[in-house]
Amino acid sequence: MNPGRFTTDLDQITAWWRAMPWNVAVSAGRSGLLVIDLDVRRGACALSRGASTREGYAMLRLLAAAAGEPPPTDTHTVATPGGLHLYFRQPDGVQLRNTQSVLGASVDSRGLGGYVIAAGSVRAEGIYRVVRARPVAELPNWLMAALTSAPTPAPPTPRHSSMTPLLNGRAEAYLRAVVDGECAAVAAATVGHRHQTLLRAARRLGHWVGGSALSATAAHAALTDAARGYPRRRRLHRRAGRPRRTRRTRLRRPIPPLFRR
Repeated sequence: MNPGRFTTDLDQITAWWRAMPWNVAVSAGRSGLLVIDLDVRRGACALSRGASTREGYAMLRLLAAAAGEPPPTDTHTVATPGGLHLYFRQPDGVQLRNTQSVLGASVDSRGLGGYVIAAGSVRAEGIYRVVRARPVAELPNWLMAALTSAPTPAPPTPRHSSMTPLLNGRAEAYLRAVVDGECAAVAAATVGHRHQTLLRAARRLGHWVGGSALSATAAHAALTDAARGYPRRRRLHRRAGRPRRTRRTRLRRPIPPLFRR
């Protein structure tokens, strides 16, 4: 598959397939599609009808519940080697582009400027196959709002020592779902992936802190608690005839500088 070669010319497609078998990519935005990409952290995705994935699917359900809506799963769905692709129509008058973790941990989207590998394609990691043969649904309004809206600033309030965000109603529930999802990802991160996962969560929550929707203190406390199982730094003590030196292998306080005051 060459992502730079798109066509609907049947003669050209036939010529390509006579030369060698190719995988197929769908240009999401140009096809009027917005594809929600749910990632699974480990292993292949072996789904039967009605089954669900871990990680990204759980986060999507959490966000839907926070918005007071059912999970948006009644649409054309493709199982990938690493999760699920949920197909939706691009809303009229809006051009939604690609996002990465804007909705939450392990939930990306592919729109204008992006593409997804189509069902029937085969890669070393596994195959792409349709698991829900439904018509492509309209993108739910709450998902469109989440992809197009920035955090709403709120008036300054006294210092917060808890994880309470500075929003009310559904917006608060949505933000709490985001915080809970990022903290769950941090807590579940395995050795070798912890630092990257923690920084990713800090950047995600940092957007809300910058918009005054979440206090820095609350974000710091949430991530500190999520990373409480991470090992502390260790020291290499000096040997005879060598100066003492220290090597940091982990963050002593496992929170990136973004939330330090």
